[in-house]
Amino acid sequence: MKPMTKNMWREIAANKGRFIAIIMIILLGTLIFVGVKATGPSLNDSMATTVKAKHLSDVQLFSTTGFTRKDVQTAEQVSGAQAEISKFKDVTGGKDEDVVALYGYQSGAKQNQLKLRSGHLPQSANQIVLDERAKRDFGYHLGDTYRFNRQANLKQRSYQIVGFADSPRYIDYTTRGAANVGDGTVAYFAYIKPQQLKLSTATVLTVRFKSLQGLNAFSDDYQTAVNKKVNELKTAFKPRAKQRDRQLSADVKRSFAPQQQKLTRASQQLAQLKQATGDSAALRQQQATLRENQAKLDTALKQANTRTQTTYTCQTREDLPGFTSFGDTSDRIATIANIFPVFFFLIAALITFTTITRMVEEARRQIGTFKALGYTKWVIARNYLTYALMAGLIGALLGSVIGNATLPRLVISMYHMSIPLTTSIPVMWTVIALAVAFSLLATVGAAIIVVRRELAEKPADLMLPRAPKSAKRILMERITPLWRRMSFTQKVSYRNLFRYKSRMWMTIIGIAGGTALILTGFGLNDSIGSTASQQYGQIFHYSATVSLAHNDQSKKAMTILNQSSAYKGATKVNMTTGKVKANAKQISDVNLVTPNNQQQFKKYVTLSHSLNTKGLVISKKIASQLDIKTGDKVSFTTTTGQKAALKVTAVTPNYMGVFAYMSPTAYHQAFNVEPVVNTLLLKLNGQSDQQQKQLARQLLKRGGALGTSFASDQEATIKTMSSSMNVIVLLMILLSGVLSFVVLYNLTNINISERIRELSTVKVLGFFDNEVTMYVSRENILLTVFGIVLGYGAGWGLLSFILNQATTAQVVFPVIIRWPGFVVATLLMVAFTLIVMWVTHQKLKHVDMVEALKEN
Repeated sequence: MKPMTKNMWREIAANKGRFIAIIMIILLGTLIFVGVKATGPSLNDSMATTVKAKHLSDVQLFSTTGFTRKDVQTAEQVSGAQAEISKFKDVTGGKDEDVVALYGYQSGAKQNQLKLRSGHLPQSANQIVLDERAKRDFGYHLGDTYRFNRQANLKQRSYQIVGFADSPRYIDYTTRGAANVGDGTVAYFAYIKPQQLKLSTATVLTVRFKSLQGLNAFSDDYQTAVNKKVNELKTAFKPRAKQRDRQLSADVKRSFAPQQQKLTRASQQLAQLKQATGDSAALRQQQATLRENQAKLDTALKQANTRTQTTYTCQTREDLPGFTSFGDTSDRIATIANIFPVFFFLIAALITFTTITRMVEEARRQIGTFKALGYTKWVIARNYLTYALMAGLIGALLGSVIGNATLPRLVISMYHMSIPLTTSIPVMWTVIALAVAFSLLATVGAAIIVVRRELAEKPADLMLPRAPKSAKRILMERITPLWRRMSFTQKVSYRNLFRYKSRMWMTIIGIAGGTALILTGFGLNDSIGSTASQQYGQIFHYSATVSLAHNDQSKKAMTILNQSSAYKGATKVNMTTGKVKANAKQISDVNLVTPNNQQQFKKYVTLSHSLNTKGLVISKKIASQLDIKTGDKVSFTTTTGQKAALKVTAVTPNYMGVFAYMSPTAYHQAFNVEPVVNTLLLKLNGQSDQQQKQLARQLLKRGGALGTSFASDQEATIKTMSSSMNVIVLLMILLSGVLSFVVLYNLTNINISERIRELSTVKVLGFFDNEVTMYVSRENILLTVFGIVLGYGAGWGLLSFILNQATTAQVVFPVIIRWPGFVVATLLMVAFTLIVMWVTHQKLKHVDMVEALKEN
């Protein structure tokens, strides 16, 4: 080897700790940066792979009059469309009268194909395949007999369970959607032979577009493209609805024609009889009966024609159970990835920059010697640049590979408990390149800056030690009573703190950054997990919401509720959905709540301000998204087309859903109609899931309800969302702790190497080992305390920023860090400081004082 190369390898061997520390800091920074950045796209890619393999449809159409082959042809008029029709309806069955989404199984189906988990698909009329969730959560097994209720109206009621499967229509085991039978909540899906469903026509038409399959289903490009296709489908089906109505109307007339002919003949016979025999009481009675029968026939014909009025409803993947919430979670992780890892990586890069800078400064005499021996500046610089390049590349490449391969896989493995994903992890080449570039900037960049500065000096100056910084009086010295009571070592420690300002700030930044990152990790878990409890503890004080089937028909529901032992109270409200516009921006799906009794309403919902006779109270989500405040005007348009210009009278906190509130008087003034009661807010005693289902079933069956939504279900959804983030949060906390330890250890080593002659002098003067250790560690303790306190504020600020960016259309997260987070962050920093003190103590005990003192 050449002398310069030998010198570099000797330098690495002599200072293995520093070389490894640089690699570790860069490795940790790139690992979390690349790993968390890859997690969001990996979740989306895994979902895309899962649904693409089973050909999930892009659009589902439902019709009030069913579908025929003609509807398939109509759908396929749209460019690139592949359409299929199938039979489907919501029914009840099973051991607990569960709501079942029942489909007719078609073996040749090209869309929404089942993924068999066990058993086989239906092969005969008496066989049924159930949702895997029915096996997991409801205790069904292969070979069991499954029995439907009579109201299901099937050819037979009992079927043998021959298989369990997953469907791309239902991606999340925690939710299967809503229904208008049973308790209103779908428990699981099932497939039987289509002939078993007594349906005259298909009830659902699914459409898949070739041009959309290459797009990420959660991207804006996909949403724009699918919305365009939906509009094209609506245009194509507009004339089809009229054709279908005419066809069905003709069919109805043909079915009623024989009865009409009978009545017409009977009328003609009575007329002839009247002419022949004259008027009589018996004849008049027969004519009255005939008119009555004609009226009944006309009414029946009218009702039949009403049922033949065709209306189409379109649904996209966004409307599928669990699909949007999955996209929201992956977006949330992507948002965290844009902030947390960057902050983490910046701290790592800053400390690395300091370490490399100090390493080159320590080599002044070597640089001076090589320069005096005639080596060129480039040859000398190459030695240190190669050292920095090696450390930076090893750390960055290892961190990138480990991060890209492990973190997304860990998160996806957690999702497997609730979502059957096919793992697909893309290699984040752009992110890896960015991480490597930042790493080299921190290592090679630092080396370039410092080597260039050192090489500018003369060899003779470089071979002399750098002149020590002149001591200055510090603020504490001016406080004479305090300063006089300090020991010599205490005075030296405080002076050194302010003498080496760069090291002081690096230590503070390292400790504060580590504390902030750990607190942010705990805070993410606390904030996301507490969203539901904050909503249903501080703002909403009710247990359930009952949507009434008919306006102002709450008597039936109240009768059912009064019979329930769980019932505590209820308040009536009008709940209208609409969109709010202001400043050329719009927010949709806003729930406008108008209480029937304002005083009673206060016991159920806490608002920041009372409802006025004019204007609107909006939630903070609306205010922030539309950039409006109290006193501004907004436009509110209901789903029925009613529109009003309203003044914002107050902005109130809200975490789940998007809500606005008006008094009955304000509602009447705005829309010129009285608000009609269509929703009940209920207060209930604690109930089991089974009891909730039973109450919801009774309200749906006999209480005139469209459906019942329980607060506990919302809390369960948030809990699931929180648990899906647990792996990311735990890794953030662990890696933040490791980074903090490495940073503290590295900076302490720099401190010792900078002051080795000073420390040797102190030892020669007769200080004991413990005193020498405290001579250095006292500074670390003070800086750690200061860094921890600073980290509290930085952690709160970082968490607030992340959660503000992570809010979705329906969820705003409260900023919460519970006391265990502060305790753990503090104890970890104290523990790291104590460990570093012990390592420092062992190192200082074996310092060769003579060699250190004669070094220069």
